[in-house]
Amino acid sequence: MSAPIQPPHAIGPRLSAAQLAEALERFPSCRIGQYPTPLVPLERLGRELGRPVLVKRDDQLGPLLGGNKTRKLEYLLAEAHRRGFKRVVTAGGVQSNHVRLTAAAARLQGLEPHLLLLGERPARATANLLLDELVGAELHFVPSTRSPRRPGRFAEMDAFLRQVAAEEVGEHYFIPIGGSTWLGSLGYARAALEIDEQVRQAQLRDPWLIVAAGSGGTVAGLLAGLFLLGSSVCLIGIDIGGLWTDFPEHICADASAICAQLGSPCELHPAQLPLVQGRYQGSGYAVPTPESEAALRRLARTEGLLLDPTYTAKAFAALLDLAARGELGADSPVIFLHTGGLPGVFA
Repeated sequence: MSAPIQPPHAIGPRLSAAQLAEALERFPSCRIGQYPTPLVPLERLGRELGRPVLVKRDDQLGPLLGGNKTRKLEYLLAEAHRRGFKRVVTAGGVQSNHVRLTAAAARLQGLEPHLLLLGERPARATANLLLDELVGAELHFVPSTRSPRRPGRFAEMDAFLRQVAAEEVGEHYFIPIGGSTWLGSLGYARAALEIDEQVRQAQLRDPWLIVAAGSGGTVAGLLAGLFLLGSSVCLIGIDIGGLWTDFPEHICADASAICAQLGSPCELHPAQLPLVQGRYQGSGYAVPTPESEAALRRLARTEGLLLDPTYTAKAFAALLDLAARGELGADSPVIFLHTGGLPGVFA
């Protein structure tokens, strides 16, 4: 049995729930999802693990088969409108959930979506790529030979993609990979309010919140929101791809920027973010592991709940392993944030 993960030292709330909600209202947003998303007990699995296990169903956020990016896009697309843009550009892998949701949400908002897809055009469109085509997004394939020499640095990749977008699209509003900016991550600062209230209503004591970390924006927003509330919810991010060499610093910089924008300046450090790196990503991003495939099947057969192979299956495999090792305490409640990505099952 391993030693339990230590949550960051609680300093008490900086903002009340009402104050945080008021601060968030100062930023324009366009409503795309339906809130709150359910917090659902997984009773059969909980009995197997000997503790309460719940799932936060952000996979149910729309449009077009949904996922967590919806919360970010509500702020990002509102900013595109505010600045008078007609086109939006974002980027990701050929089977990116983020670009699929951006394309659909942009169409809902009357904006023209352009997608920079990192890789070669496949012979046949399936899963997310098929949905990109169905909504009529303009697809721009970017082969790996054009990518930066050190793609592990978020800032370098972001600068490269902005240059490609400027060359191929013209005037546009650019949304970085995963929508991971402080502005987009406000969606998960708001989600922290939602989760904290649901935890109180369910009378869960000091629950763990397990979430997959790909580009880091979801974790950054939750980190900021839970920190400002002084919440009893203990966040753990699971790095599922090893995409960024400066990942904890990148997340904490965005979380600190969120706190400042919400009127409560503070500097968050990697020591305040339990981020598990290197243990559950396997051979790389979007490559399943035996453990993630087993986790996908276990949850489907136990609770009839489907995970995706890129993000949530790896993060759920981490949850099962951390619990088995005793790193989540003996019987503390565990909440799994289901971030969607279900079209990836059919890739």
